[in-house]
Amino acid sequence: MKKILLSAVTAPVRLSLLASVLVLSVTASDDLAGAFKDGKVSGQIRAFYINRDYSGASTVQRDGLTLGGYLKYETDSLYGFNAGAAFYTTNKLDSKSSTATENDLTLFGSNGDNETYLGEAYLQYKYGNTAFKAGRQKLDTPLAGLDDARMLPSLFEAYVLSNTDIKDTTLIAAHVTKFAAGTFANGYNNSSVTNNTQAKQDSASTLALTSGYSGALNATNMVGHFENMGTYAIGHDTKGVSVAAAIYSGIPGLKLQLWDYYAYDILNAVYAEANYGWSMGSVAPYLAAQYIKEDDVGSSYATKVNSDFIAAKAGVKVANFDIYAAVSHNSKDSSAAINGGTITPWGGMPAYTQGMVTRHQFMAGTDAWKVAGSYNWKDMGANLNTGVYYTSFDMDTLNGYSANHAWTATEAGFDVIYSPEAVKNLQLRLRGNFPRDFKETAAAGGTSWDEYRVIANYNF
Repeated sequence: MKKILLSAVTAPVRLSLLASVLVLSVTASDDLAGAFKDGKVSGQIRAFYINRDYSGASTVQRDGLTLGGYLKYETDSLYGFNAGAAFYTTNKLDSKSSTATENDLTLFGSNGDNETYLGEAYLQYKYGNTAFKAGRQKLDTPLAGLDDARMLPSLFEAYVLSNTDIKDTTLIAAHVTKFAAGTFANGYNNSSVTNNTQAKQDSASTLALTSGYSGALNATNMVGHFENMGTYAIGHDTKGVSVAAAIYSGIPGLKLQLWDYYAYDILNAVYAEANYGWSMGSVAPYLAAQYIKEDDVGSSYATKVNSDFIAAKAGVKVANFDIYAAVSHNSKDSSAAINGGTITPWGGMPAYTQGMVTRHQFMAGTDAWKVAGSYNWKDMGANLNTGVYYTSFDMDTLNGYSANHAWTATEAGFDVIYSPEAVKNLQLRLRGNFPRDFKETAAAGGTSWDEYRVIANYNF
């Protein structure tokens, strides 16, 4: 959790503010040059290929190939202060077609273009067990996160304060003002909302708002750009999102966490999770449960918000195997935004039952289940991990994605991760997902596809 906190402590700080603070540091110390000299350069080079072949109601085949990643520099500490900045980039290598339906836009910048931008620019201060970080940065929390599912992750501007003075407890207070959607957000766009200041109950915005992204009009224009939290979510400026959290791990095997997200004039979301694991010799069972409650607040720009999501997971680790099963249920309310589905527009996707691409578990009235298993091949001398899963979503008539139509959507998939010993810090990954009836209508039938991804990550 400490790693997450140090990368999550954030704030909306412009470069001018960062520069002014550094100037103050110059006057306070003669070692500023040393702080820069002893700083660290890090980054990742990522190559990503994706191919999706549709069937059923859609017969489009699309693919994409890109090269990019990020380059980061962080100064050494000076009187507890340090600063960092990182540029992110994605560059299309496959442009054989100008037709959007033939290119997988989820690898690229806004509207499928090349994109390079300053994704991190922060000032950080640490004193004892307290850390404060302000500026553009990574956040990885349950309902506001990286969602690094495609080429570039989602990023934030925020102020985050964390403290661990209480034994086995981490306390967090934050205020998040801006959101820069990652490239996966290009998969969700609403081009027909007539009043984009509300979470409208139409197909496109329902899919987006329950999958981690925007219900606003033409939201793909905002991919990779730091936008006001409310503007990105529903097309209406707000004062941002204030966050408070407590994480406790003082009981052996047990981890408890409670988060509250107050999105001004939109909603208040409470996230609670408990994880417990124990050992019985070579067998290590574990249990987990999560709960999300959302209600509208203030001016209720998203109209009435009323949703409850609950999930449970049980698994066991035996030798190099890890196998689990999970179930979830989302409430429904025909008088609420998106019929009472769980709204998560800032990259938050913590659900146990989500698929690689199918995230219908947050839609109104959905009952979902998932089984998954993985195997680590280290005992056979290979830096190899393999996994498979199957998930099913029983869609209610109020799901909001397919009007007044109930059906069952499923997804199977696999994940293979290999780290060759010959090239340190290189990871090769092959992934596949095979949704069936991702969307189904009475008139057109179901939309399904087979998708493969080939990814190479080199970290330095």
